Amino acid sequence: MAAPHSPRTDDWWRDAVIYQIYPRSFADGDGDGTGDLAGARARLSHLADLGVDAVWFTPWYASPMVDGGYDVADYRAVDPAFGTLEEAEKLIAQAAGMGIRVIVDIVPNHVSDQHPWFRAALEAGPGSPERELFHFRPGRGEDGELPPNDWPSQFAGPTWTRVADGEWYLHLFTPEQPDLNWAHPAVRREHEDILRFWFERGVAGVRIDSAALLVKDPALADFTEGVDPHPYIDQDGLHDIYRSWRAVADEYGAVFVGEVWLPDAERFARYLRPDELHTAFNFTFLTCPWDADRLRRAIDDTLAEHAPVGAPATWVLCNHDVTRTVTRYGRADTAFDFATKTFGTPTDLDLGTRRARAAALLTLALPGSVYLYQGEELGLPEADVPLDRIQDPMHFRSGGTDPGRDGCRVPLPWEADAPHAGFGSHGEPWLPQPEGWAAYAVDRQSGDPASMLTLYREALALRRAEDGFGDGPLTWLPAPDDVLAFARPAGLLCMVNLSAAPVGLPPHARVLLTSGSLTEDGRLPQDTAVWLRTTA
Repeated sequence: MAAPHSPRTDDWWRDAVIYQIYPRSFADGDGDGTGDLAGARARLSHLADLGVDAVWFTPWYASPMVDGGYDVADYRAVDPAFGTLEEAEKLIAQAAGMGIRVIVDIVPNHVSDQHPWFRAALEAGPGSPERELFHFRPGRGEDGELPPNDWPSQFAGPTWTRVADGEWYLHLFTPEQPDLNWAHPAVRREHEDILRFWFERGVAGVRIDSAALLVKDPALADFTEGVDPHPYIDQDGLHDIYRSWRAVADEYGAVFVGEVWLPDAERFARYLRPDELHTAFNFTFLTCPWDADRLRRAIDDTLAEHAPVGAPATWVLCNHDVTRTVTRYGRADTAFDFATKTFGTPTDLDLGTRRARAAALLTLALPGSVYLYQGEELGLPEADVPLDRIQDPMHFRSGGTDPGRDGCRVPLPWEADAPHAGFGSHGEPWLPQPEGWAAYAVDRQSGDPASMLTLYREALALRRAEDGFGDGPLTWLPAPDDVLAFARPAGLLCMVNLSAAPVGLPPHARVLLTSGSLTEDGRLPQDTAVWLRTTA
């Protein structure tokens, strides 16, 4: 096992590599088929060997699991499927002892319909103080039979649900996820207390789910496409909330990363001002196709939008909502868009794997921090989950046309010859592992110098050892068409060949790492990346 590294204390988050764990699918410690915190603790050595700086856990809170844990019933309790609060505290401490920080997920836009606040609101009735914590309204129409407005859902389907007394409540996601009213001071106080609760237990940071959705137009005006301000995305009142949150985080030296989907670069950057969020996810890069010009533009735009506020960029290829990289890059359309997901899309996994390997070196060479979704280091493809096993509400709310997100959430393979590829001891996994899943197992890849896991381990070790990687400047270099080439400090270079023919390497450069073999005459093949150090 790799020796624990000493965690940096000053601005560690500016160039950290952060591993995302989806707890249900990472490792099953009690053998019931569902991943849990005991399983995560038992597999922390994998993360130490990989060389990550921190781990981000998607929600582990008490939840009915209608939306994979993003429907929270109690923010201060761990769901029994995952373990206990004591187990979470042990995990945080054990990870810290290995030089790995823990980031937790906060879901501030909504709660579960089983949350005590919402249950009390239903019981209290119209006009009650309890209902003021949410968005309850009478309906429109002669008998209030129509919803209060026409806002579109973040998932398919309606955004309002009528209760027995005739009022409607707002839910931008599923009916089981009622939106909170962030104009109410009690909502703000509660979430600041939740932050302190977890900071007191040693978490190093918080990822903020749907960070741009919290504040709504108080008039609940109808939605008109293209008219600003949007009634529930990027409302100005959000910034006062995050300034208050930043003050809490600063008490503990903790950090934030926001899930902020915004096309306007200037408005996006406002969330990263020095008194608001430390970082925000970079969706421009995540959704970008495997195209040299588009990738370069995404990189340039990302760096440009972060520069005015001095915030580091974040880079990510995949997460628990997005089609896995190996699969996406093996398709005719290599971009990602929720609206275009369909069943049966043809995929060339060999091509996708080759490109995913090159993309890993590209991403890890860029300035800023990197998020690595569990299983990407194993080269896992998107799984075809049988229709009768799909659990994602996006599938059901689409009327069955959207495959949903379960394909990137299938439990990880650890030991090739163990039951369920080592995910758990005996219980069938909550999502079925496809045939051949064991070929991707950690133990099988660990001894293979050509495996995806070995590539990630070597890349992360070099990234940590070489001062020129991580935060800092990037300078584009002259290169042939469809080739990306840039310099980092200390003589480091990265080249990625997206053209149809091999290309020569710069003179006076020493190869540090390649995503695939060079040609016999030392050129860089198509869909291959290389890290170099200049020797002149």
